[in-house]
Amino acid sequence: MARQTTYDGMIGDWQRLHGLVEANKADLPQLEPYLAKLGTVLAQAVEVSKRQGAMRAAKQEASRSLRKLGSQGNRLAALMRQALLEHYGIDEEKLAEFGLQPFRGRIRKQPTPEKPPAPQQPEEAKQPASPDAPAKSTDSR
Repeated sequence: MARQTTYDGMIGDWQRLHGLVEANKADLPQLEPYLAKLGTVLAQAVEVSKRQGAMRAAKQEASRSLRKLGSQGNRLAALMRQALLEHYGIDEEKLAEFGLQPFRGRIRKQPTPEKPPAPQQPEEAKQPASPDAPAKSTDSR
């Protein structure tokens, strides 16, 4: 039989073994103390597993409530920020106290005067021919 690795699998395996040994208790008197210990451990494990399931359900409910409260809180915080902007004005430095950025004006770029384009040089003057460069061949084979 394969060894169980999950807690539910182990508990199920223990329950099955406990039941089988309990049914054959008359043939196995030497296992009686171990059977009692296994029964105690089994009862505790079942109780803890049930408690864990209840806690899991409570955690899911708490997470659902927290998501709902988070959405309500974000809406109310946004409303209060807009009310602060309305009350103090968008350029009041007092807004910084509430974590809001006051409007301090816009820095405009100074227009740069356009430079006239540089006069173009003739094509020959741009690329001087080197004396040791091979001549272009127009012959294509």
